[in-house]
Amino acid sequence: QVQLVESGGGLVQPGGSLRLSCVVPGIIFSIYDMGWYRQAPGKQRELVATITRAGRTNYTFTVKGRFSISRDNAKNTVYLLMNNLKAEDTAVYYCNAKNAIFAGRTYWGQGTQVTVSS
Repeated sequence: QVQLVESGGGLVQPGGSLRLSCVVPGIIFSIYDMGWYRQAPGKQRELVATITRAGRTNYTFTVKGRFSISRDNAKNTVYLLMNNLKAEDTAVYYCNAKNAIFAGRTYWGQGTQVTVSS
């Protein structure tokens, strides 16, 4: 069973920063496209950022210029650096791993809460 272990969430003031981490032990990490999604109360889960196994990144327009996704294949880890956080960024953030070779093999973490409030 593939497990994704997220960390780094918490309470931060508007304008602050957080860095989320997601470790995925036991897989060939380099063949996975990785992503971060979020779900705010009463809303659907939405894509935040993705990074392909080749390192190409994509962001939803509301976080462009503020968030940065990166990966360290040697550590089986994907990161999400979040700067200039806003109240509307408050959500549970989920890590996603999608096997780029074998379609249908997609895994989710259990989520980490990010709360932006003064």
